[in-house]
Amino acid sequence: MKAYYHARGREYDDFWLGRGLYAERERPGWEDELAVLAELIRCLPPVRTLDVACGTGFLTRHLPGEVVGLDQSDAMVELARERMPHATFVVGDALSLPFPDGSFDRVFTSYFYCHLEEPERIRFLAEARRVAPELVVAGSILREGEQPERWEERVLCDGSRWEVYKRVFDPAQLVDELGGGEVLLAGDWFVVVRS
Repeated sequence: MKAYYHARGREYDDFWLGRGLYAERERPGWEDELAVLAELIRCLPPVRTLDVACGTGFLTRHLPGEVVGLDQSDAMVELARERMPHATFVVGDALSLPFPDGSFDRVFTSYFYCHLEEPERIRFLAEARRVAPELVVAGSILREGEQPERWEERVLCDGSRWEVYKRVFDPAQLVDELGGGEVLLAGDWFVVVRS
């Protein structure tokens, strides 16, 4: 996964913006719901937040308060620093967070949790709870006819092909999996849960 996202760095935002290889995808309502997602993130109470697997900072830039972004890819971190020079970004392992207990008020993560198989999920949740009392997870909502867990072939602009594990979420099941909480968004494309 690390090598895939490192290779995808410069084209990562294309997914969000419907450019490049994503330009021909049919995603009715995507842009409007993406604006709702960004506003939801902006309206979270401003606290010290760790964005785990921050990528290019595409969603990180909307987090209020003091923000630290962490990603395992130095290419992603470099792009995030360009986008948000006022924030702190570090290269690190999300399953072994390089921070002391209680360092943050919130852990936020988007589209990272969906790539974790069960043993990794257990480790991540323990690490998130260790460093912050609140966890906010954003990901893809389970749509009719989709398999909730699958391996997907992803193709990058350079033609390279990658096998990527992906989960999509039923909002209530995600709340249960996180140990309780509340659904902040359950749209056509995105789900956000605060636990």
